[in-house]
Amino acid sequence: MAAFKGALRTALVLLVSWQLLVWLLAPPHYILPTPLQVLAVFRARFSYLLDNTLVTLTEILCGFAAGSLLGIATALCIAAVPRFGRLVWPAVLVLQAFPVFVIAPLLVLWFGFGMGSKVVMTTLIIFFPVASAFGDGLRRIEPEILDATSLTEATRWQELWHIRVPLAVPSLVSGLRVAAPLAPLGAVIGEWVGASAGLGFVMVQANARMQTDTVFAAMAIIALLTLVLRRAVDWLGPRLSPWAVEDERLS
Repeated sequence: MAAFKGALRTALVLLVSWQLLVWLLAPPHYILPTPLQVLAVFRARFSYLLDNTLVTLTEILCGFAAGSLLGIATALCIAAVPRFGRLVWPAVLVLQAFPVFVIAPLLVLWFGFGMGSKVVMTTLIIFFPVASAFGDGLRRIEPEILDATSLTEATRWQELWHIRVPLAVPSLVSGLRVAAPLAPLGAVIGEWVGASAGLGFVMVQANARMQTDTVFAAMAIIALLTLVLRRAVDWLGPRLSPWAVEDERLS
C-alpha cells in the first residue's frame, strides 16, 4: 500500500509539472500535448488502444515466461555441469553485448512481422539477467553448507535440488526484478522495427502523423504495464522464498 501511495504521489507530481510546463512554454500540441489532450485520446480511441495493448501484453508475458524459464534452465545446467557453462556462457555474453536494435531487424526477418519475433526479442532480453542472477546464487553457497552436505549420502543432483536451489531462490527473485522492466522494452522495440499491431506500432504510426497525444497515451500504457509486472514480481518473491523473508525479519 505504501508503494502504491508513493507511485500515486509521483504520478500526480509529474502530471502537475507537465501541465505547468505546457502553460509556461505554450508549445504546439503536436510537440507537447496537455494531460487533458492525452486523456481525450483514451476516451476517443479506447477500443483501438485496448486491442493493441492486449497484443503487447501477450508478447510481454510470453517473452517474460520464456526468458525466465530459459534463464533458470541455463543456470541449473551450468551449476550441474560446469563444463557446459564454460562452453555456453561466453556465447551468451557475446549475444548480450549486441545492442537490441542490432538484433531486432534480424529477428523480424527470421520470425516475421507477427508476434513471434517480439516474443523472441523479449525472451533474449529477459534471459540474461535471470540466468546471471540465478547462476550467481547457485555458485555463492556458503562452503560450510556444502561441506556438511558432503558428509551425507546425497548425490550431486540431490545437493543441487535440495540445498543449492532453495538457497539461490532469493537471487533468482532479484534477477526477475531486474528483468521485469525490460520485458516491455523488448516487445516495444520489436514492434518499432516491424509490426502490424501493438503499442509500439501505435507509437510509430502516430508519430508519423504527428499525433503526439496518441504517442503519450501509448507511453502511459507501457509505463503502467511495466509497473504492474514489477509489482507482480515483488508479490511473487516472498512466496517463492518465505524463509528469506523470515531471515530478514530476524536480522
